[in-house]
Amino acid sequence: MKVIKTDIEGVVIIEPRIFEDERGYFFEAFSEREFAEQVCDCKFVQDNESRSSYGVVRGLHFQQSPHAQSKLVRVIKGRVLDVAVDIRQGSPTFGKHIAVELSDENHRQVFIPRGFAHGYAVLSDEAIFTYKCDNYYAPESEGAIAWNDSTLAIDWQIPAEDVILSEKDKKHPAFAECDKLFDFNDDLY
Repeated sequence: MKVIKTDIEGVVIIEPRIFEDERGYFFEAFSEREFAEQVCDCKFVQDNESRSSYGVVRGLHFQQSPHAQSKLVRVIKGRVLDVAVDIRQGSPTFGKHIAVELSDENHRQVFIPRGFAHGYAVLSDEAIFTYKCDNYYAPESEGAIAWNDSTLAIDWQIPAEDVILSEKDKKHPAFAECDKLFDFNDDLY
């Protein structure tokens, strides 16, 4: 696998080695040994999957300590814009985000460490999105930021009138009003 650093420390793009022939393709989606050697020693405990249609935006979600989660995300079918926002107060990249297109064609994955808000927008007619987490979901620790926060200025690559949100995602606070952020000096692992 090839690991590509992003402009935000800790967030990396992973490109697998793909073997293709007339039958189709094969790739190793995850190897604990390679991941530990090239990214970090992270023990994943839960896999999640969602199916969504064009225009769906999920996020920007996170879980606060002690239930914070690192995620390894990828797309099995379709195309999404995946977004990670640094919410570690005191970090040199606090409030900055990265956006990466993930698809069933590029087979890319993104590793998002603890201390980040995460979301994605579906760019294809349908997408199946899957991710590994290194901590279990704990509803009492969840936090979120408004997907369309003007200070974050995320280009979701979907016209605002086409965005489909859950009732919950329509009610998240602005970034400046969010009180559940992380401290950059916290031991998040």
